[in-house]
Amino acid sequence: MTTQRTTGRRKQAVAAAAVVAALLSTAACGGGDDNSDGKKGGAAGFNAGNNKVANASTKTGGTLKFASAQDADSWDTTRGYYGFAWNFMRYYSRQLVTGATAPGAGGTKVTPDLATSTAKVSDDGKTYTYTLREGVTWEDGKPITSKDIKYGIERQWAQDVLSGGPVYAKDILDPKGEYKGPYKDKSKDKLGLKAIETPDDKTIVFKLPAANSDFEEILAMTSSSPVRQDKDTKSKYGLHPFSSGPYKFESYTPNKSLTLVRNTEWKQASDPVRKALPDKVTVNFFTNANDLDSRLIKGDYDLDMTQTGLSPQGRTTALKQHKGNLDNPVSGYVRYAVFPQTVAPFDNEHCRKAVIYGADHKSLQTARGGPVAGGDIGTNMLPPSVPGAEGQKYDPYGATQNDGAANVAKAKEELKACGKPSGFKTTIAVRNNKPVEVATAESLQASLKKVGITVDIDQYDGAQTAGIIGSPSNVKKKGYGIIIMGWGPDFPTIQGYGLPLWDSKYILDSGNNNFAMIKDKTIDGLFDSYAKELDAAKKVQLSTEINHKVMEGGYYLPFVFEKFINWRSNRLTNVYTTDNYSGQYDFISLGVK
Repeated sequence: MTTQRTTGRRKQAVAAAAVVAALLSTAACGGGDDNSDGKKGGAAGFNAGNNKVANASTKTGGTLKFASAQDADSWDTTRGYYGFAWNFMRYYSRQLVTGATAPGAGGTKVTPDLATSTAKVSDDGKTYTYTLREGVTWEDGKPITSKDIKYGIERQWAQDVLSGGPVYAKDILDPKGEYKGPYKDKSKDKLGLKAIETPDDKTIVFKLPAANSDFEEILAMTSSSPVRQDKDTKSKYGLHPFSSGPYKFESYTPNKSLTLVRNTEWKQASDPVRKALPDKVTVNFFTNANDLDSRLIKGDYDLDMTQTGLSPQGRTTALKQHKGNLDNPVSGYVRYAVFPQTVAPFDNEHCRKAVIYGADHKSLQTARGGPVAGGDIGTNMLPPSVPGAEGQKYDPYGATQNDGAANVAKAKEELKACGKPSGFKTTIAVRNNKPVEVATAESLQASLKKVGITVDIDQYDGAQTAGIIGSPSNVKKKGYGIIIMGWGPDFPTIQGYGLPLWDSKYILDSGNNNFAMIKDKTIDGLFDSYAKELDAAKKVQLSTEINHKVMEGGYYLPFVFEKFINWRSNRLTNVYTTDNYSGQYDFISLGVK
């Protein structure tokens, strides 16, 4: 379907971005009172919680109130794949190790949680040994054992029952897929995965078939949480997980509300990470984003659980009247267009590069909300939170030159080089439930028309992404030459970000994320080298090199290094953004006045 009447929407996007820029300029330059929000007590100030702590406090008690326009895909630690859900799961789940409770880049440091220390790693990088600390218990007071951790990780193998979550541990520990998962395990204790050993209740040993230098980052994910066999309700577990953390489920009605209360069996002395300040944590789910934002601004709720920023209407109101309650973090996501090589003429790198040069990068940034609500113009595919990132210093296609304008001359050169001097026709696939993405598609459509590339826009059902753009055969059949998407790191390394996007082993028949269909032996080899590399500095170099190889192939047109404008209520204490969760607030540190 070709989208018509695009000019009005683009003008609205330009106007909205201009308003935000003007308001934020006032905030940044000190015009007006950053701490004045019209309420007694005042707010902490604009960007007071961005990579630093706002309202530090050790006060316990009260109810922390989340609002959200979206429920989790699953509250089962094995199945959930939403970043905000991983952040929230740490209220009721613990891991051997986890991200540090520190602002900004400090949050990406792996720190002990259930374990007494980070791993004791063998010289060859293949054996990881942990000892559990004393006093770690389930919500019924029974000790958490090494077998509970092993069983929780084994659940990743039960993809026929528990699909949807990350499977990094499964791929690393059992690359040949020999283990069938705990539900098909014929052993008496259902703990037949040979790559994990539990010599006693306090010791757990991981035996990797091949070294992977990010393995501890993977164990820090909530998908590596313990699950107790007698409490495993399989596909229903996400409705009421059994707690190993400071809070437990009191009630949950999907898409309506969720309430956590204190787990009275949790002991502060056993947990060096969580302070468990509130008495209760609640989430209310909304169907209307504007309603949600107005309730946040009114003071009925403390923060948005999804952490994707205020909507345009709420953003404008908040910047005018309550800018001291706002933070403007870099999200850790890159928003982009990607070119499937299976769809002609994008099997030719010069045709791909014609689109990159023909795009008006400033217009694309504006469509996404401008430099403040949208982010800095994207020049490459590595987000700032991933080691090896160079930001706008690496700009291979000159996206920031001439104020982001299209390079028409270069675009036409590339068209000639790919044998399409008069241009060509293609289709952009974009989710119909993402207005900002639709506006971005319209912006790209307009700028490409000026270089002779005619673009239709097909808005597909955004709830069916895995089977539509995630199906390479469907992409080819539909002729989707350009797909608009975004991606953030599962964990903050090049593997946690780029492996599903760029490694040929991750091309899937359904649920595919390697939309460009990259099958590059050099890129695959660099990922293999990275996995084996134990030297941190060399890992950073390899990360940078992978990003360069991806950009040199012309597989992607980055739009922005995404930024958000997030709300924090006056009641919140210990508020700070963390790179461990792509610029979200670190939920488990929050308290309330």
